[in-house]
Amino acid sequence: MKYHPSWIVAVTLVIVGALAFPISAGAEGPPPVGLLPAEMAQWNEGLSKAGASPVEIGQFAELLRLQSAAGLDALREQVRMPQFFAKYLRAVRQQEGRQRTPQAIFKDNAPIRSCDGLLDVSIPNTKIDATKVDYLDGSCRVTASVTHPPASDRVRVFVALPQNSWNGRFRGTGGGGFWGGTEMSLRSPVSRGYVTAATDTGHQGGGGSFALNANGRLNWQDIRDNAYLGIHDMTVVGKALTVAFYGKAPRYSYFVGSSTAGRQGLMEAQRYPGDYDGISSGCPAVSWPRMMPAFFWPQEVMHRAQTFMPKPKLDRVTAAAVSACDGLDGVVDGVIADPSRCTYDPKALVGTPVEEGTFTEADADVVRKIWEGPRGHGGRFLWYGLARGADLSALANTGGTPLTGKPIDVALDYLQYFLVQDLHWDWTSLASGEFELLFDQSAEEFGPVLGSDDPDLARFRDRGGKLILYHGLADQLIPVQGTVDYYEQVQQKMGGAQRTMQFARLFLVPGVDHGFIGMGPSPTGLMDALVRWVEEGKAPERVIAELPDENGKIIRARPLFPYPQIAVYQGTGSTDEAANFIGRVSTR
Repeated sequence: MKYHPSWIVAVTLVIVGALAFPISAGAEGPPPVGLLPAEMAQWNEGLSKAGASPVEIGQFAELLRLQSAAGLDALREQVRMPQFFAKYLRAVRQQEGRQRTPQAIFKDNAPIRSCDGLLDVSIPNTKIDATKVDYLDGSCRVTASVTHPPASDRVRVFVALPQNSWNGRFRGTGGGGFWGGTEMSLRSPVSRGYVTAATDTGHQGGGGSFALNANGRLNWQDIRDNAYLGIHDMTVVGKALTVAFYGKAPRYSYFVGSSTAGRQGLMEAQRYPGDYDGISSGCPAVSWPRMMPAFFWPQEVMHRAQTFMPKPKLDRVTAAAVSACDGLDGVVDGVIADPSRCTYDPKALVGTPVEEGTFTEADADVVRKIWEGPRGHGGRFLWYGLARGADLSALANTGGTPLTGKPIDVALDYLQYFLVQDLHWDWTSLASGEFELLFDQSAEEFGPVLGSDDPDLARFRDRGGKLILYHGLADQLIPVQGTVDYYEQVQQKMGGAQRTMQFARLFLVPGVDHGFIGMGPSPTGLMDALVRWVEEGKAPERVIAELPDENGKIIRARPLFPYPQIAVYQGTGSTDEAANFIGRVSTR
């Protein structure tokens, strides 16, 4: 399977975004498989020139060890792009921001048994496969396998337990795309004293072929494991090992993640409200059964019109939209502060010379339909489109001579294995009207299993749970309006805006994409805000977003206010200083 580079990088940024830098600079692991020493030396040099420390270079090597051959090929392609290493480092450094290490809750927080002693722990339907002391951070690492009799599935769970300075809390992590999660996400939280867990949710790798069994039929057990059971298994096993290791249960439990992990967090709140006290859900794949076919929509539009747009044209129309709508908030900063107010029409570009030809009326029509989002017979609404200002080339990718469509792999896998269920399916054979049929099939067949859009969070709320949602307004993969729509449904179901804000808040982030990278500042301190809300009852009234330059110096800061408020410039002082903005309810 060839992975689309935009998806690989977006998912990579989401995964590494949960990392910090506790790795011992002198520690060395096995070399990444599939990379020649000369190639690795080149990448290390690129990281070094971008300002990476030896610790961060070692961390990148850990990321490479997780990649398949196809994943490495995609990263090779992306590394050729300008400023790749600078963007990678910025994502790693920004996602957790300057997160503090929480104070320990228990005075007697030392382990009561050895790491090897956890091999004897008994957990229902669970086998402890291995224990070891991690050579980088000294934590006790446990690998376990969970099954669901009579099925023959196997969910692998990875738990890291601090041998020193446990802070008394548990933290669950998730994945991206079809990745259930990765051991790589354990390192930062465990360095801050959290017992931390990850899981593969029943299959290895990031492809969707696990949905079909050897007979070519849907493998419902593995689908359920990936949808929601695997994360719950991870949580149960992680907490049981915590009790066995320290002799006491964690006082508080948190789930933190973006993209697929954001969906997994919502699944936990909806299906297993007792698992976590606090959940941070970024750019969540809220309605997976609708979102996945929607990923394919730009390709469907271009295929039907036989108008395949090269990246320069897509970039040009996005830049034109940003230029037209940048100043709607009274501040010109290269960012559309509220894309819902932007009505730019690409007809303004028709006839304009672009790097690879002239922008045509057919091009404009394609872009309109992508922005509008999937529509069915008679214009029936199916799902939301990408916001103006979001990079269109991730989902409307093209290549080759003559130019043809290159669908993003996670969507192609979903259509092929979950819906069409044909190992040899050719997406270009999709006839007119079939997209709508597949969309409806997806919603009806997989909504009850993969959908995480149940707005009834009463059980989570009633036991004191707190939820922070956040989403970049220039997300090039998951349309932000889907998250807004879900949050508004929660408001309606849970008694209105004010009652909902007592336990759930949404923060929209202008000018950043799926990896929270872009011309706009990225949110900082979200985990700290969640901990304060859960443990001290202090709800986040605002979150500070920051934009660093390539050297890490903060060049712009803005406040983010809970939806439906937006940050409004007061009219005096620098527009790069957060203090000069106030919150005001949006008229979107």
